[in-house]
Order: sequence, then C-alpha cells, then structure tokens
Amino acid sequence: MTTPDLPLHRIGDDAVSAEPAGGCGDACACGDGYDGADDPMECGLDPALAELLATAGLDPVLVEDIAHLAIDEDLDGGVDVTSVATVPADAVATGDFTAREAGTVAGLRVAEAVLSIVCTEAFEVERHVEDGERVAAGQKLLSVTTRTRDLLTAERSALNLLCRLSGIATATRAWADVLEGTRARVRDTRKTTPGLRALEKYAVRCGGGVNHRMSLSDAALVKDNHVVAAGGVAEAFKLVRAEFPDLPIEVEVDTIAQVTEVLEAGADLILLDNFTPEQTAEAVALVAGRALLESSGRLTLETARAYAETGVDHLAVGGLTHSSPILDIGLDLREAK
Repeated sequence: MTTPDLPLHRIGDDAVSAEPAGGCGDACACGDGYDGADDPMECGLDPALAELLATAGLDPVLVEDIAHLAIDEDLDGGVDVTSVATVPADAVATGDFTAREAGTVAGLRVAEAVLSIVCTEAFEVERHVEDGERVAAGQKLLSVTTRTRDLLTAERSALNLLCRLSGIATATRAWADVLEGTRARVRDTRKTTPGLRALEKYAVRCGGGVNHRMSLSDAALVKDNHVVAAGGVAEAFKLVRAEFPDLPIEVEVDTIAQVTEVLEAGADLILLDNFTPEQTAEAVALVAGRALLESSGRLTLETARAYAETGVDHLAVGGLTHSSPILDIGLDLREAK
C-alpha cells in the first residue's frame, strides 16, 4: 500500500486517558517531575503528544532531546542503508509494538517521540494500553502506520527506550506487589543511566514505586563520607540544616546509637543502612513515628516483606534503575490497511 498523505492522529475522543503514574517520595523536592514552568508546546513534538508527556510528569523538551540523541547515534550522520536499499520510498506499513513477555509497560509516549523525530510524513497511532498497565505476552501495546522506511529506521531506538523503561517498571511492580498491605513503599536512588534519570525514575513510578531525590540539589542525603568530613553524624545533619533550612534532609546511620543521635538532632528522615530486620524493628520502636525510616542494603525480593512488616516507610532499591533487565518488546510489521 502506498499513499502520499497519512493522517496524524495523536489523541482523540476514544483515546485512553493518560494520567500521571505514581509520585515522588517524601524526601524529593523535584515537584513530581515536569512542573509546567516551560510551555510544553515550545518543543518540536506534536502539541498533543507534548501535553501527554507533561501530564505524565516528563519534560517534553527533554524527551525530544533524548529522542534526537538516540536517532543521531543510530544514523551516525548517514542513512539507514538496509531500509533504503530494500524498501520503496513510498511504501507504507503498520507496525505493532507487541510484548513478548508479561510485565508492566512504561515509555510508550517516549517511543512515539522517537517516531515523530524520524517520520518524514504524518503518521497514525493506535494506542492499546497506557504506561503503568500490566500486559501479557503477545499483547499489542501500540500500533503505528507510517512510511515503512521511517518505521524501520526508528524501530531500534524506540524499542531500546521502551524495553528499558518497561523493564524498570516491571521490576518495580514486583517489589510493589511484595510490599502490598504494608505501609512501606519501594523507592529508587540516583543510580541511574546518565541522561536518562528522568525517564528511569518515571518508569519507577509507572511500576508503583516512588522517587527519592532527582538530583543532588533538591534534597540532602548525609552519608558516611559526609559524616567523616563533618566530624560526626549529628554534626553533619546540623550543618546541612543550617545551610539549607528548607530542604528535606535524610541521614544515613549504621547503628542504633546513631538513630538516637540524629533523632535528637531533629532529623525527619533516617536511612537505616544494612540493618537486619530485627535491628530495623528496634529502630522503628525507638523512633515511634517521630521521623520517617528507610531501609537500605541487604534487601532482596525474598527479604523485602520482612523489612516492610517492621513498619519502615521506604525500602531503597538501587537495582530498580541500575540492574533491571529489559522487558522483551518487539515490532511486528504488517501491510497497512
């Protein structure tokens, strides 16, 4: 099938609504992602797509930049030589982004942004699911009708981001499921891929987790090296509080004695580093609700429930963003109707 003009369909009356998924944690001062300070329409993406990204807590300009970077890296100043050689310039096809395995999807609008960078003509999309939904193996996620060459050129870049983000969301969902029924929430760290932090933390929210701080500047985390530099854990906390009185401050401790010390100093969030479940329960009883508590280190899916049942507020899991395997998603090409 060939056609000179394809309709651009971004969102219509029958489209699935895009609601923000999840939210940041108590120690995050990022404003839950995109804050609307810049007009999303100022980016080069389709305005409706930009608005959907903004609604999901993502900066459309950042997403557009990442999409450009991915495509520029893949083309390396040239063209998709295989597609140019094998596909007529005016050929049109439909591609179905399809889950090869069960999981939780994230990054569908990001994949659309990649497509919008590549497509030389307007394209049509059919959205079957939304970010944050659980999907089954074989389930269609997104269908795109456009020039075949463009679709194939965008395929790998779109899938790289979609599979990566969906893998993070899927891993996070497994933790959220284990913690269900407790007060504890799984929370990410700053152990993210350079340049992709906002997207990876968005994927955590899609999976039912919450975000810690987005950067070094929106909240403080006093760790062991800060304690050494300041001359003590309470001293480090007091110095940060004096310099940045309005910022959330979390303090890492590794003994029960330090819990008492930072609690008396006024800490409102305490990170229990490498505590056993028994030590964690002791800390929870000692704090008695006067500060939020987060467990970190020694955490696995197998032990997560034991930690959560002590009454801690958060479980910090760096592996959500630094070690999650991708969710296997493929693009199946078919002739456009």
